Amino acid sequence: MARTDFTSPRLFIDSPLREGERLALGPEHLNYLVNVLRLGAGARVLVFNGRDGEFTTSLAAMSRKSATLVVGARLRAQEVAADVDYLFAPLKHARLDYMAQKAVEMGARRLRPVMTRRTQASRVNIERLRANAIEAAEQCGVIWLPEIEAETTLDKALANWRPDRLLIFCDEEAPVASPLEALSNAGERGRPLGLLIGPEGGFDETERAAILALPHVLRLSLGPRILRADTAAVAALALIQARLGDWR
Repeated sequence: MARTDFTSPRLFIDSPLREGERLALGPEHLNYLVNVLRLGAGARVLVFNGRDGEFTTSLAAMSRKSATLVVGARLRAQEVAADVDYLFAPLKHARLDYMAQKAVEMGARRLRPVMTRRTQASRVNIERLRANAIEAAEQCGVIWLPEIEAETTLDKALANWRPDRLLIFCDEEAPVASPLEALSNAGERGRPLGLLIGPEGGFDETERAAILALPHVLRLSLGPRILRADTAAVAALALIQARLGDWR
């Protein structure tokens, strides 16, 4: 990734970005730039939309109730995350927020909530997941956003699993204790991957059997300690990106 400017504020703007375009700020962005950051006319703001790359803009046409951004030069061409699906049993509230943010930081291309028999949360707020993904991207110099799929059951996710996508199953009973050794047998870097992390309490035996029945499954141990699901996500994504993903 190109060197990122962290001295200027960055915003996700879901509008086409072209040099010379004028972007009207919505109330949330207006409040953040003008009232929270107290920026004045001409201030530099970086913007991205997940499609056109990252652009520099300048703040213009300001009043208490409105302001625009004038789009300048493109700083970075659009980047794409590694082809990693992150499947997770939803957690509650703040821990799910943390999980979504860290998955974006670690480069997961898709967030796929799956409901299991021991899942703690009864439903998933997709808009809240998206808001956390946007916040993480804005703060960390990421210029793409993950695809966020609607919740589904584990059974349906497994039934529709693509046979060419390796499923990495975080399993405390994995036969190979070393995660690095297990990943060394996973094939070449850049192949389509899925990471599956279960709920607190783990999968039941029926679910485990269904997971292991898929044709391409790699069971991954995360070491001698039992990790909470949100911690396991960060550890597993780091291992996968270092061995098979875009950490070159």
